[in-house]
Amino acid sequence: MRLLGNIIWFVFGGFLMGLGWWLAGLLSAITIIGIPWAIAAFRIGSFSFWPFGREMVDQPAGGLGKSISLLGNVIWILLFGWWLALGHLLSALLCAITIIGIPFALQHIKLAGLALAPFGKQIVPIA
Repeated sequence: MRLLGNIIWFVFGGFLMGLGWWLAGLLSAITIIGIPWAIAAFRIGSFSFWPFGREMVDQPAGGLGKSISLLGNVIWILLFGWWLALGHLLSALLCAITIIGIPFALQHIKLAGLALAPFGKQIVPIA
């Protein structure tokens, strides 16, 4: 069932949003200072291509790690996060038109939240 969900997802929106994440990663990688954002964008882009069977969880971090994640998220939102989140929300709206598309819309909403705060998150397989 996960394979079927991922194939349908890929054809009806996942491919375009994954490319959006990878474009953000490429633009981030232009400078050396943007490499941490590029790594996160490529990781989440691959998640955006095939999201079913995996989930996002908070990454355990100590005091300084949370501060760095917060700063990274603020910079990310200003540069790329807002338009990726907007793309996922528009895709969710289009998917929610039909009953069959509701699970895909919910996945887009989760990815929109991730687009606003990618640092401090980890993608793990669902057991």
